[in-house]
Amino acid sequence: MKIAVLNGSPRKENTSAMVQAFCEGARAGGHEVEEYHVGRMKIAGCLACEYCHTKGEGNCVQKDDFEKILPAFKEADMIVFASPVYYFTMTAQIEAAIQREYCIGKPVRAKKAALLLSSGSPGVYDGAIAQFQGYCAYTQIESAGIIIAHGAENKSEAKLDEIREFAKAL
Repeated sequence: MKIAVLNGSPRKENTSAMVQAFCEGARAGGHEVEEYHVGRMKIAGCLACEYCHTKGEGNCVQKDDFEKILPAFKEADMIVFASPVYYFTMTAQIEAAIQREYCIGKPVRAKKAALLLSSGSPGVYDGAIAQFQGYCAYTQIESAGIIIAHGAENKSEAKLDEIREFAKAL
C-alpha cells in the first residue's frame, strides 16, 4: 500500500516522533511511505475561484508548495494526517492542504485515512477529530484510526510502540 503522511507541524519536535514511529511501522509492514512536511510549506487556502474546474483541468490557479503534495492526493492508497493541536483543530497548514484538494474533488485512489494528533494538553482534540471524521465521510474514505497523545506521552516509548504496531498492521 502506498501511504502519504501529511505532517502539519511547522516545528520539527511537535509530531516528529509520532510520524517517525508511524513511518517505521508502516515500512516494517511492507508499505511504501512518503512523508510531506506540510507544516513547513507555503500553501495558501482555496480561493474558490473555480479555475480548477473550468479552465485548469483539475489544476489550481495558485502556484505554491501545494503542487508538491498534489500527487499524494492522486496516487496514495492511504492518507495520514499528523498534526499538533494548538487551538482545537489541525494546523492551518494542514487545513489549507485539505481545502486545496478541492481542485481534484476527492483523493483519487485513497481508501483509508488515519489521524495522529499531539498536544501539550488533554481534552483539546474534539475539533480536529470532528474535522477528520467529516473529511472521511465526505470523501467516502474509511477511517483506519485516530491516535492522540499529550504532554510527555507524545514521546513515550509505549505510545510510539502503539503507533508502530498500528501502522505495521495496516
